[in-house]
Amino acid sequence: MKGKRRRLLLAAIDPMLEPGERVEVTTIVNLSSVTVPRTAAFAAATVILSGGGMAVIPVPTPMCLGMTDRRIFIFRANPTFARPEEHLMTIPRAGLVRSEIKERVLNSSFVISSADSEQGLRIVFPLAGRAERNVVAAALPRAD
Repeated sequence: MKGKRRRLLLAAIDPMLEPGERVEVTTIVNLSSVTVPRTAAFAAATVILSGGGMAVIPVPTPMCLGMTDRRIFIFRANPTFARPEEHLMTIPRAGLVRSEIKERVLNSSFVISSADSEQGLRIVFPLAGRAERNVVAAALPRAD
């Protein structure tokens, strides 16, 4: 994430930072993936229901992720401009672990969770966000 988007996200995070806390990485992510079969099925269904007049393809809502040395901040992003709009959650980094990275053609992902919890949060990184993904992955230990 570069330029104006980064400045806007840093401005949104800044009031929430604790003294001495610093931002390590900012990026655009998705918190849920849209699979190819699901996309194809949804598009086919809308074509059939509209009599061939239109096709609708589901797209996940982009999220802005900011990771500090202590926490991870997630903001809902504007779907058109990918600017942060609404703070959704703050996750303390202490005790977080991640799954193995799943590489795909257009994206990659891993699941972060607490070491004592069975629920996790899947973070999907776009192809262009591999460098940021590597920074986030390096900061979180792998779950064994």
